[in-house]
Amino acid sequence: MTRILHTADIHLDSPLRSLALRSEGLRARVQAATRRALESIVDLAIAESCAAVLIAGDLFDGAGRSARTGAFLIAQLDRLRAEGIAVFYIRGNHDAASPITGNVELPGNVHVFTGRGGHREIPGTGIHVHGVSFSGRHAPDSLLPKFGAPVAGAVNIAMLHTSLAGAAGHDPYAPCSPAELAAMGFDYWALGHVHRRQVHGTRPWIVMPGMPQGRDIGEDGPKSATLIEIGPEGITAEERVVSPVEFLRCPLDITGVAEEDALRDLIRAEFARQAGALVSEDGILRLQLTGESPLHWRLRRDRALWEETAEGLARATGRLWLESLDLDLAAPGEARPAGAVADLAALMDEIAAGEAFRAEGRAAVEAMLSELSKVLPRAELDRMAADEAGLAALAERLLASGAEEITARMTGAAT
Repeated sequence: MTRILHTADIHLDSPLRSLALRSEGLRARVQAATRRALESIVDLAIAESCAAVLIAGDLFDGAGRSARTGAFLIAQLDRLRAEGIAVFYIRGNHDAASPITGNVELPGNVHVFTGRGGHREIPGTGIHVHGVSFSGRHAPDSLLPKFGAPVAGAVNIAMLHTSLAGAAGHDPYAPCSPAELAAMGFDYWALGHVHRRQVHGTRPWIVMPGMPQGRDIGEDGPKSATLIEIGPEGITAEERVVSPVEFLRCPLDITGVAEEDALRDLIRAEFARQAGALVSEDGILRLQLTGESPLHWRLRRDRALWEETAEGLARATGRLWLESLDLDLAAPGEARPAGAVADLAALMDEIAAGEAFRAEGRAAVEAMLSELSKVLPRAELDRMAADEAGLAALAERLLASGAEEITARMTGAAT
């Protein structure tokens, strides 16, 4: 039995996004998360006596330049060399943009495929690994023509960094279909580029392993590498979790909850359940309160207090950290604004619908984004309002939220 570990999209030293940076403890954990994920990959390869580790692109994270990143990587690869474990690496789009790739001399157990392709045998196994690297930051055409034929009478693994036929949130690179891959005659396709794990076929195996460490709530859930076993009865592939930090979505229905003590108890119980089910070492959690509750207005009015409360309850588990608190609540019929407050709420809705008011609101949002551009990364600004349509939508959301907030402050004390 020969074991091989397949990983991709490590994005070493990539900053994790959308985090509560006010928390020193959380910041320390996430800054080292991608490094800890690589350490877990190396630990797993050693523990399973793997013959090789396959890195199917985006080992690095683009244009970032750091001698510390290079030194850390060499130390981890050298741990594999000391155990006699070969490493096969193809460069992806982020690697092609990284200055580190050309400035670091990797240990002798590492074979880096070029853009011309080629194949190498895993020493002493009769298993041949084929691979094609990106030659530049973009690969708009299929790279399949650069692969040679499988080696006759041997097990053949092919490595490719590709978006396949396309994937949401990922640029189209080295396009091809699972059917085209299957027709190439290889026994296992070790893919990379798409960050969520997916097995596209088992005859032959076509595996997108996903990334080993998520970077924000959009990459939620435990992240993994794929352990391949090759023996007389064929090939198997098994997911193994390696992420030290896991992003969690936590919707919590508080319909009917009328007392703050009861709400704290409900959140505490849910956090205990989430911590108990956590696969990774730590969890970064987005709590979303949903449903209909008499506390609706009070929660909106006192959001900052409840964020601190939820953050404390999360920390008390010893494994969870609060990323954010979202409120998607409605008030039950008896708690809806009445009398003068209801009249004022209706008037605000009418004013907010006016064209002049919306134009002023948009101008205010533009000014806010201009100020935020001084302190926020461009990617964060793009997520808020990437274009004119996004700016208009953000303005609409803020105007609606502001009207609700004013109503909440006027009615919260009475509910």
